[in-house]
Amino acid sequence: MREIFALVDCNNFYASCERVFNPKLEGRPVVVLSNNDGCIVARSNEAKSLGIAMGAAAFEVEETIRKYGIEVFSSNYTLYADMSNRVMRTLSTFTPEMEVYSIDEAFLNLAGFDRCLTDYGREIQKMVRRWTGIPVTVGIGQTKTLAKIANHTAKHSPRAKGVLDLADSAHLERALAATAVEKVWGVGIKTAIKLKRLGIQTALDLSRADVSRIRQKFGVTGVRTVYELRGMCCYRLEQNPPVRESVTVSRSFGKAVESIEELKEAIASYASRAGEKLRGQNLAAGIMTVFVTTSRFIENRYFNSYTTELPTATSDTIELIRYAEQCVDRVYLKGHLFKKCGIILNGIVHQRRVQKSLFDDIDREKTHRLMQAVDAINTRFGSPLRWAAEGQEQSWKVKFKRRSPRYTTRWDEVPEVA
Repeated sequence: MREIFALVDCNNFYASCERVFNPKLEGRPVVVLSNNDGCIVARSNEAKSLGIAMGAAAFEVEETIRKYGIEVFSSNYTLYADMSNRVMRTLSTFTPEMEVYSIDEAFLNLAGFDRCLTDYGREIQKMVRRWTGIPVTVGIGQTKTLAKIANHTAKHSPRAKGVLDLADSAHLERALAATAVEKVWGVGIKTAIKLKRLGIQTALDLSRADVSRIRQKFGVTGVRTVYELRGMCCYRLEQNPPVRESVTVSRSFGKAVESIEELKEAIASYASRAGEKLRGQNLAAGIMTVFVTTSRFIENRYFNSYTTELPTATSDTIELIRYAEQCVDRVYLKGHLFKKCGIILNGIVHQRRVQKSLFDDIDREKTHRLMQAVDAINTRFGSPLRWAAEGQEQSWKVKFKRRSPRYTTRWDEVPEVA
């Protein structure tokens, strides 16, 4: 059976999430800021049309924000993650085979569907909007790469109205010709520069390229891209993604941190989040790295890291915090103002494959039940529990001065209707 893929992509996802619970934002320019409200990480179409660039520092566009009354929000990751889960659950009702590609994208397998795929794409678009409030674009093609191009084209084509089917389409060649080679899925900036030196400017040029020449210059990955553009499937759905190689949690501080006590509070908080990530995928980590750094803009910049191997791979937050604090003792240097720290977990294995240490005296069944209880409470009630090692005031915490309420995960922030 011939493969048919649909790529469903949420439009301006973070900005769209803000609009779901604040209808007055419809039609108005909206931007969302990064941690500590530093840079712009999401823009509505209206903000894009005003020349607001992705990644621009917030202070650099303050005048434009004031002039055009642009609505500005701090990142609300809790809300965005929950809205993403709602979108993905909705999409899962349209096909038994789906790959969640990112927080705002998913591939659907539509092979064997005996109906007009454009109409089905519009049903998907309509249902996601009705059930979640999030607008989406649907691109359909014989391969993932072609579905990506269809999606990109649909976003910029008024006639497509957010849905474009390039499978068996007479418009395929035109769409490939209109797609710059750097916009092709899997083609990075450096690769695009090399391709253009070979006279390959568009996706259509790449689809017609000599395979042996592409193999010589770009290896098997380049060849697969050419075949995908020709409608030959090289990348199938990853319904069971491979085990992660690492888990990283790091943040810049809301204010510079000098004391080792505050540094330990921060690393304890990050270790707690890392543990949640591991348990969410039934994983455990056997190697931990903790790093600290001052601002990179000062003369006596200080950076240091320490790596330790855990006796037994674990996802137990209590253990992770203990080892993380020991690492801080190794990297802390008095007299420095630290701007950021982080924890990196490697040696990732599935929880069922953990090799226990001969001298391990921890009751792991008991700690496992404890972690399950804490995660269940935090999931249900919006993270009301945290470990004492994380501190109370947390003056170092990332600033979210313009964050909207976490409407869907906190009882005390549920929308009210007057």
